Amino acid sequence: MLDRKLIRKDTDRVRRGIESKRVDFDLDGFLAMDAAMRNLIQESEKLKAEKNEASLEVSRLKKEKQDASDILARMKKTSERIKEVDVELKTAVERLEAAELSIPNIPHESVPVGKGPQDNPVVSTWGDPGTGVAKPLFHWEIGEKLGILDMAAGAAVTGRGFVVLRGDGALLSRALVNLFLDIHRRQGYEELAVPYVANRDSMTGTGQLPKMEDDMYHCVKDDLFLVPTAEVPITNVYKDSVLEGEALPIKCTAYSPCFRREAGSYGQDTRGLIRVHQFDKVEMVKFTRPDDSYGELETLLGDACEVLRILEIPHRVIELCSGDLSFSAAKCYDIETWSPGVEKWLEVSSCSNFEDFQARRARIRFRREKGGKPEFVHTLNGSGLALPRVIATILELNQTPTGKVRVPKALVPYMGGREYLEA
Repeated sequence: MLDRKLIRKDTDRVRRGIESKRVDFDLDGFLAMDAAMRNLIQESEKLKAEKNEASLEVSRLKKEKQDASDILARMKKTSERIKEVDVELKTAVERLEAAELSIPNIPHESVPVGKGPQDNPVVSTWGDPGTGVAKPLFHWEIGEKLGILDMAAGAAVTGRGFVVLRGDGALLSRALVNLFLDIHRRQGYEELAVPYVANRDSMTGTGQLPKMEDDMYHCVKDDLFLVPTAEVPITNVYKDSVLEGEALPIKCTAYSPCFRREAGSYGQDTRGLIRVHQFDKVEMVKFTRPDDSYGELETLLGDACEVLRILEIPHRVIELCSGDLSFSAAKCYDIETWSPGVEKWLEVSSCSNFEDFQARRARIRFRREKGGKPEFVHTLNGSGLALPRVIATILELNQTPTGKVRVPKALVPYMGGREYLEA
């Protein structure tokens, strides 16, 4: 969440940020609630000070054996009003805290202004996205012919948007996870094995709640949520912590299945692996000093791109404009691979800087020096990578005229020496 002092002092900037993200939020109403809360605080403090002074005066009068009944009567009224104000203040604080969770992060000044994906500039490209096959098949056609992708079984077990990988398809998925984790460990990330469910406080800390609750799978009985990304548990490992400055940046990576209801997206990209409700992903998360975070964002982006280069997958990097940024991000790059079958660029990674937005919600701070005043860290995260679209890209880009699919060289050792996927 944003610093309330920033909201009060730089209201125009916050308003522009909300509008540029196309979020419907009543900032004037919030400021009015904030002013009312502060008035109640001032009234409470004034009344309590008056009560303390009156108590001292009563003590003095009693020692001097003088009548204190008028003061005691006033104190009774003051005490009653203090109780009323405290109740009003508690309600005002709760309303304000709930409202501020719906204020999006402000885009960084370098973010291009735009309304949506059509306004996202391409930052860089790598490799030739072409394929040697004259008429490339869709990845789901390839997967079904090779017997490694079973959409019908996934739908039968659970429903639309769930898939079953068979044989070498399951092996390919496991191989990719292991390769990704090995690469990130070499890049200096600590590997974590994290829970796949998170509580409400953790989901709020990383910004999924309250805005995205309809997109989450909720275990009502325990009030727990299936994680939409390992970003949630990794970030919250340091919830309520004060880190030492010399330990930063802290870099973590973890694998998790990801669960997303994708409410409102039905009918979009429903074929194959492009949009599914459960998928595997390896995530990278950084905790940095505020003055280092944008340099670390560029490094994070490079770490994710390195995975694609190792897999020999052509890709491009786009910078998200203000209208396409997520609720929590201050700046974000998307990495996309070309799908020759569906003839689309597919997002396989997002690399974001949240600045102190998540840290304020999750209460993650650091000290620049021992004994120093705690400050909020900056948090960053990047997919390294999401598997479904990577698998789709590998199948479509590496298909051969004979119907086999070439396995990228870096994956061959992880695939038991297999150089091709074949029926």
